[in-house]
Amino acid sequence: MPIILLVEDSDVDRAMITGLLNADVDWLMSYAKNGAEAMRMLADATPDVVVTDLVMPEMDGMELVSQMAVSYPEVPVVLVTSHDDVKMAFKALRAGASSYVPKAQLNDRLLDTVEQVLSVRNMDHHDKRIAQITTNTRYRFILENDPLLIAPLVDRIQQGMIGMQLCSPTQRMHVGIALEEALTNAIFHGNLELPAYRLPEIRHLIHEGRPSPLVQERREESPYKERRVHVAVDFTRDRVQLVVSDEGNGFDVDVIHPKSINDIIDGQCGRGLLLIRTFMSDVLFNKTGSEVRMILNNPLAAMRPKMKVADIRD
Repeated sequence: MPIILLVEDSDVDRAMITGLLNADVDWLMSYAKNGAEAMRMLADATPDVVVTDLVMPEMDGMELVSQMAVSYPEVPVVLVTSHDDVKMAFKALRAGASSYVPKAQLNDRLLDTVEQVLSVRNMDHHDKRIAQITTNTRYRFILENDPLLIAPLVDRIQQGMIGMQLCSPTQRMHVGIALEEALTNAIFHGNLELPAYRLPEIRHLIHEGRPSPLVQERREESPYKERRVHVAVDFTRDRVQLVVSDEGNGFDVDVIHPKSINDIIDGQCGRGLLLIRTFMSDVLFNKTGSEVRMILNNPLAAMRPKMKVADIRD
């Protein structure tokens, strides 16, 4: 059973977040009131995921993320932010956090986000000698609109990165989350054209390994059932490239290319795009919006800031 360390100095918010996480999943929960206490607890026992507030006394969430990126890079961190902390959340994602949830969206997104980051954790069990002589790896997939294929596909890609010893554990987790967001968008928004307000419920069912009646119904109807998702993945020593395309009607490219971080945050589906843009070096869409190309340059280099908040442009 996964262990969640919740770092929150407010008794009221701690009780509320615990209730949301335990709504229909029995997690093993532990608690810390600030980042310093959380680091002491991490030294004694490593949880599967850390959920933390940003604003706390003694050591805030940003400093906790920075220290964990060095000492515990394999442990995903989910930030809980207020709307005014969006730019700080962006900086924390660049520093190594795995995801974030605004407090106004906790009811809809917290459980799904925790399940998402847990689903992309992986361990390194590959022979280093083989990794040293591997120069490139290539994958090609054609997926039916079955959301239960997303997790094993992401796992296969992460194992490929591990096999070539590409990226840090945190970077591999980031690439996995970006790929999952792109696949989710391609299946649900692109091919099946599902309404955005139903996605949190659908994703929660999928992360629990349960089918969604709405998805099943749409998968059996034309023209949705004939559509496929195409995935092309290429690893070299200098670059990780992931291309995900669907056969749906596409999107308004001007809409999915926001001009600022606030434009991303305000949209219903903007959080996923923010994660993708933050975790990857380059994100390019085709003219119809039905294909996204995600590139991580210099994957063997240590993580470093690739852009400033003010520089998010097309």
